[in-house]
Amino acid sequence: MQPLLAIAGLTWKAAFRFRLFLVVTVLLLGAVVGLPLLIKDDGTARGFTQIVLTYTLTTITALLGLSTLWLACGTLARDIEDCTLQVVAVKPIARWQIWLGKWLGIMSLNAALLALSGASVYGLLQWRATRLPAAEQKILRDEVLVARGSVKPATFDKEIQAETDQVLRERLQKNPGIKANIADARKQILEEVKAEYQVVPVGWEHPWKVDLGSAKNLARGQPIHLRLKFNSADRTPSGTFDGLLRVGEPRRTPLWQTEVVSLAPDTFHEFEAPAYYDDKGVLTVRFVNVNNIALLFPLEDGLEVLYRQGGFGLNFLRGLGIIFCWMALMATLGLTAASFLSFPVAAFLSLSVLGLAFTSGTISSAVSEGTLMGYNAETGHYGHSVVDYVAIPVFRAVLELISLAKNFSPIDSLSTGRSVTWGQLARAFGQILVLLGGPLGLAGIIAFSRRELATAQGQ
Repeated sequence: MQPLLAIAGLTWKAAFRFRLFLVVTVLLLGAVVGLPLLIKDDGTARGFTQIVLTYTLTTITALLGLSTLWLACGTLARDIEDCTLQVVAVKPIARWQIWLGKWLGIMSLNAALLALSGASVYGLLQWRATRLPAAEQKILRDEVLVARGSVKPATFDKEIQAETDQVLRERLQKNPGIKANIADARKQILEEVKAEYQVVPVGWEHPWKVDLGSAKNLARGQPIHLRLKFNSADRTPSGTFDGLLRVGEPRRTPLWQTEVVSLAPDTFHEFEAPAYYDDKGVLTVRFVNVNNIALLFPLEDGLEVLYRQGGFGLNFLRGLGIIFCWMALMATLGLTAASFLSFPVAAFLSLSVLGLAFTSGTISSAVSEGTLMGYNAETGHYGHSVVDYVAIPVFRAVLELISLAKNFSPIDSLSTGRSVTWGQLARAFGQILVLLGGPLGLAGIIAFSRRELATAQGQ
């Protein structure tokens, strides 16, 4: 370990020589202290805390990510171009130890910066929470500064697909001419069938059966939170819709219901409720539509049951652990690019790969549509070209790689009081560091080991 630690120490010295550590520290602390003063919230303690968590952690991640890429590209490429590394390479130290030592130095620097900024955010939140009224403190402890598990009702995917196929067969028998546009016809039928599961007519109630599974043991004796969202094609003069929630099953569990409440569409609402589930762990929730307008509850996020799993402190630490995994991938990307490229080109390549990850939404749309040509309004169909046969499989593979790192969102979880579990942290470590960072780092070590350092002088 001595050679590795020596190279890591040199990386720290380079960071201080470039004033990187001091500059990033000031920027991070400025973001933690300054953003709460600039952010406008909805006036509630919960809204302010959620926005502070979202913006500060996003800013911290962005600053650390960019500084990590810059240092990873610069510390290796600059040392090669300035002939500093040639002096180190003639010592009794292997090339892989130099590369790995650089990586350890960058990651230890990231660990220090992330710990400092994370402790500042945590301390700020706790300080602000203690200065609030008791009622607001309870809301924060129950809905934001907490680790909550999540259970959703069944989505009926199999039933919807089976019913869609049946309706399609019936329409084909009556009208064989729709075979020419059978894909579009199936999409239309699918939406019609889904509407039957989502729409709540006037005066009706919408039931959900939520199997809590093992979560019933954690929910027993504790209040749960029902997270609700609905849409409406029409509007009311007030812009809101009335309804009430019921929990429980008659003659099987105790019953509970809210008063008639006024709710805004297209936004999430949370209600605290007792965990009245039956002996099989199934929780029954009903929404009664008392409006003169039908409402639609999406299958994906119409209802979600949240229950307490633990405290905020350890949950926050696990969230920082996932961010640390992202930083490790950034360091690996930057060092790999610098292993065979000059500093400007390595930085450009690293930022291009990072930009590709942020534009994955466009790539995902092309993959889902199966073409790069987009929708043609004149023909009513999606256009296709020869390029699609090559580009779409490549885009699909790129999305699979990007999803290995982007499937984890600790910032969203922390700002909404969701649990960042040990399992999620372990999967983040495995997917981001092992599956993505491992091959990438190995490629960088091989490229650096085969590179003729003397030829880089003067490039």
